[in-house]
Amino acid sequence: MIDQRNHRGRHPEDSELFAEQYHDVLREAASHLSWLLTRGYAVKSSMKLVGDRFKLKSRQRLAVQRSSVADRNLLNRNEKRKLATQVAGKTVWIDGFNLLTTIEAALSGGVLLLGRDGCLRDMASMHGSYRRVEETAPALELLGTYFNTWGLNSAVWLLDEPVSNSGRLKKVIENVARENAWNWTVQLDPNPDRTLIERPEIVVSADSFILDGCAQWLNVAAIVVSGIEHSAIVVDFQPQA
Repeated sequence: MIDQRNHRGRHPEDSELFAEQYHDVLREAASHLSWLLTRGYAVKSSMKLVGDRFKLKSRQRLAVQRSSVADRNLLNRNEKRKLATQVAGKTVWIDGFNLLTTIEAALSGGVLLLGRDGCLRDMASMHGSYRRVEETAPALELLGTYFNTWGLNSAVWLLDEPVSNSGRLKKVIENVARENAWNWTVQLDPNPDRTLIERPEIVVSADSFILDGCAQWLNVAAIVVSGIEHSAIVVDFQPQA
């Protein structure tokens, strides 16, 4: 079946699965999973144990897994994290699909996960194909506005070359950048995760593998979404005071 949706919005069950009444349960589940990961237990078996313990549905389990992190990884990420006030005059390297889909989800009222590490992640899944939505251009415009405010010198967008329509998105990003005179370049990369880990510059991503391996990173999605009005459901997995 062809996916004809025009927005990066909610799954039909998301309004119920991620209703506010479940936030405390999901947060506690993430705390339990993070505890197990900190002690070296495998992700798959730990997630099943926690998911069964809290009677979570499949999408709730996915959300908990994406939002949990072992203590050692959390410390490592915090040590390498840069602030928006520290990036003036610098170049950032962007995990393109990762950043863009999260901003699109925010603008279209999807579900966003504020993880234990403070990163904002969406629940979208591309399954090897990217579909442009009505929020794509507005998301890029929004990001460009924030980049200018921070005084960034330039941005390099990396898109997964194997993902269908990555070439089309490359042209969209390039056109938006040209229209606004932004110093952006877009590259199709067969393995952007590896490239981003190897770069010494500031990386923009919420991908756990990249955050654990990169030299330094900027939490763009969380900063941007916290500064705009939106109708997305935000599930906060950070420990509560």
